Amino acid sequence: MQADAVVLDIDGVVVDVADSYRRAIVESIERVHGDTIEKAEIQAFKDAGGFNNDWELTDAAALFVLARREGLDLDADAFTDRIAERRAESDDAEAADGLDAAEAVVDDALDAAARERARADWNPERLRELFQQLYLGADLYADIEGRDPDLDEPGFIHDEPVLLDAETLDALADYPLGIVTGRPADEADIAQRRAGLDVPDDRRFTMDDWEEGKPHPRALVTLAERFDAEARGASSNRTRSDAVDSVVFVGDTLDDVKTAGNATEADPDREYFGVGVLTGGLTGESGRRKYEEAGADAVIDSVNDLPDLLA
Repeated sequence: MQADAVVLDIDGVVVDVADSYRRAIVESIERVHGDTIEKAEIQAFKDAGGFNNDWELTDAAALFVLARREGLDLDADAFTDRIAERRAESDDAEAADGLDAAEAVVDDALDAAARERARADWNPERLRELFQQLYLGADLYADIEGRDPDLDEPGFIHDEPVLLDAETLDALADYPLGIVTGRPADEADIAQRRAGLDVPDDRRFTMDDWEEGKPHPRALVTLAERFDAEARGASSNRTRSDAVDSVVFVGDTLDDVKTAGNATEADPDREYFGVGVLTGGLTGESGRRKYEEAGADAVIDSVNDLPDLLA
């Protein structure tokens, strides 16, 4: 695979979030509503698309739990299948919001009285407060959110194993390197420091930098344009081509690989390759198959196989 630049997602690619973000989703819903989903069911929401923001995934999963109490006769797979169908029907499928689709599915499935009861119990504000306290821990929550926590928790963020090996990072030094992530900027900073990723702000898009989220192509195309401008302005003794004509984007969700496909449509003068890793929620042969069906250009076991793919 020929690449002039490489862009990485963080969650599931650079760090393992199975016992951090995903645990925070499950436990936040349990603490607020007394019931929750299984951790394995989170992947069904991710596969439905439109959940680049884990706060919104938490809200959607909580609404699902509350709707089930009110008689919703769907399991997580069937519910998220309907979310995917709703998103596909959107006029702008790139930006179709997963949470909006989840609300529409619930509204269609329940009668008016049941809908009203479910929404009366639904508390997205408290879900986010608990999510951040569980994920960040009391000290980081106070620093980042600027509020006093009401939970004394150490923070799941400290339980995130780094997936990106130092040797891989060295091998990627030959390429302009960027990041596109659904994390808030402060949380992206923490993951980057732990992984040794010295990526400047102008080569990074976080939740704070764009509204659309994946699989919208704007962030990826913008980074490619910036890489290209840097390369063309570089000194004449560069050993690589001045133009950045091809970009590899490595992610751990179907929306990640779809982002690369959407970028190719939006910016046909360049090639964008979507590479899926099997270190996030998609694993094994079933994960590989889902990636391929979503249009992935390659599937690798982990980000540490990327240098061989690009060789």
